[in-house]
Formats: sequence, C-alpha cells, structure tokens
Amino acid sequence: MLTINGGVLLAVVVLLRLRRRTEARSRNDEKLTVIIVLALGVVIAPTPVGEGILNFLWQLASGITDSTR
Repeated sequence: MLTINGGVLLAVVVLLRLRRRTEARSRNDEKLTVIIVLALGVVIAPTPVGEGILNFLWQLASGITDSTR
C-alpha cells in the first residue's frame, strides 16, 4: 500500500505552481498559491523539520537585530 505524506504533496504542488511564469498568473491563481503555501506551513510547523526552520529563523532574526544596535 502506498501512502503519501500531506506535507510532501503540498510541497510538490507549491513547486509546480511556482514554476509557472508570473505573467500567466491571475490574481485568483496567486491567492490560491498563497493559501496552499500557508497550509504547507501549518502542516510543517509541528514537525522536527518545522521546529528546526523556526529555530534557524529565530537565530537569524536575533542576529540581525543585535547587529543593528
């Protein structure tokens, strides 16, 4: 039996949608892409990978904030 991870499926959909030319996208198409990316973020967030990404971004943001002082 083949199982498909929802996060992987959403990531593939996002990659396929982002490969299209910008000129060929309508406003509704762009809104749908944003919704799919947000759904991917919600799916990834509670996983160890999501927590690692969040930790990296937190360190990056704090480093940038400290360097401006």
